[in-house]
Amino acid sequence: MSSAIIQLLVLAGIAVFLILRLRNVLGTREGFEKPPATLPEGSSRRGRRDFDVIEGGPDRDIIDHVEDGSESAKALAAMKMAEPGFNVREFLEGARGAYEMILMAFENGDLDDVRGFLSDDVAETFDEVIQMRIDQGLTVEARFAGVREMTLTNATLDRDSSEADISVKFVGELMSVVKNAEGDVVEGSPDQIKRQKDVWTFSRKMGVDDPNWILVATGE
Repeated sequence: MSSAIIQLLVLAGIAVFLILRLRNVLGTREGFEKPPATLPEGSSRRGRRDFDVIEGGPDRDIIDHVEDGSESAKALAAMKMAEPGFNVREFLEGARGAYEMILMAFENGDLDDVRGFLSDDVAETFDEVIQMRIDQGLTVEARFAGVREMTLTNATLDRDSSEADISVKFVGELMSVVKNAEGDVVEGSPDQIKRQKDVWTFSRKMGVDDPNWILVATGE
């Protein structure tokens, strides 16, 4: 077997390994999506009484994003009680911007500008994958096309610590290619838009001066 063929097989193996690693870190571009969970009959009616906080009616800023009476809705209402200036719509607008900024920083292999928005665990995982690409002589060229979908999937609040966690599902669109040290494309296409599904969890202590939410978990 010629050396050129052996080199090609090695690069192909590296590309497959990196693709699997990136899926674990940042989500997947394919897959079955489970339908939204439904609450047992009558639970919404019981939960609605907890949200009669604005002129006798539910808070639209909450129920426009999660089901009225759900545990997530109750957690979001508790966040507003702990910090009256908190707004779900504004949070999601910020999350959309953070998704693009952090995702592209990872793709470009430079986390310096976003490290302050990452938990230690997330930053360490991203660093490991970036270093792995460097060690193998691989580079990523990526362009962000936009967020096709964004859904608030879960919200919790620890009432003792005031620590809030909000999970958001993103369906992002981007064009990216992986190249080897010789500049040859080993994965992707610069002209093909791919959809990438991610569920990111942001965390923050409510009622403190620091307004920044931190990315604490990534998944599919």
